[in-house]
Amino acid sequence: MNSIEIRHLKKYYGEVKAVDDISFSVGEGEFFAFLGVNGAGKSTTISVLCGKTEKTDGVVRIGGREIDSDTKRMLGVVFQESVLDKSLSVLENLSCRAALYGMDKTALEKRLSELSPLLSLGEILKRPVGKLSGGQKRRADIARALIHSPRILILDEPTTGLDPKTRKQVWDTVGKLRKMQHITVFLTTHYMEEAADADHVVILDGGKIKADDTPLDLKNRYAFDAITLYHVGEAALKNLSLPYERVGEGFRIRLKDTSEATELILKHPTLFSDYEVKKGGMDEVFLAVTGKKGEV
Repeated sequence: MNSIEIRHLKKYYGEVKAVDDISFSVGEGEFFAFLGVNGAGKSTTISVLCGKTEKTDGVVRIGGREIDSDTKRMLGVVFQESVLDKSLSVLENLSCRAALYGMDKTALEKRLSELSPLLSLGEILKRPVGKLSGGQKRRADIARALIHSPRILILDEPTTGLDPKTRKQVWDTVGKLRKMQHITVFLTTHYMEEAADADHVVILDGGKIKADDTPLDLKNRYAFDAITLYHVGEAALKNLSLPYERVGEGFRIRLKDTSEATELILKHPTLFSDYEVKKGGMDEVFLAVTGKKGEV
């Protein structure tokens, strides 16, 4: 069964078509990436999905049902900007959130006992949110989204503004959650490579879907592989009769696919004594599909 099903969704604001007849589905337990620059229609779609915005037309189902108060409980959302009260402790924030879902003290303690090992909450529960580091605050945000045991976790640009180490900590946490809790993860992000491990990717531009496939198939279709050679003279490269460019201390050759790299290596083994092969990335896919850079 699909966790999320959207068919011919439209959301118009007068003449502005924020979301213009899009259709996609997200399988149960899937890691789904919803990509697009600002203004592409991502936030509007999520707002409709969460029941905050009325759609103009189309069908939106969560867990096989039309949106209502019960289906909204299936969702947990981590927003780009933290919505936690900085003056309160993490525990106080989580207690307030739990109360909104009718959870008593016993239910909250039970849920915290499940989430604490996954999110390393023990060290931060009694600390004011305003005193937390970026990574600690993000863990608290995720705990808030998961306190009522939702089936779907929506991550709306969760790592924007975080340093690489903290971003890795966030994704390590999400990976543990998927493995231990078997939840569906719905990600929006400006960082294209964060979508590389997704099961399914949809790229949105101007309110319309421009691409819909797995990361591997998208990369095979829209991106190019490259092989970079080191400790080799430029004269030897010219004998390959292939276009190349200098990158740092090496030379990079753009290839159609990995099989072409294999052919080159087998044909010229002495030339390829020190090299690396890199598959085309999601940034290249996004640029090819939309004509825009992924990070904005």
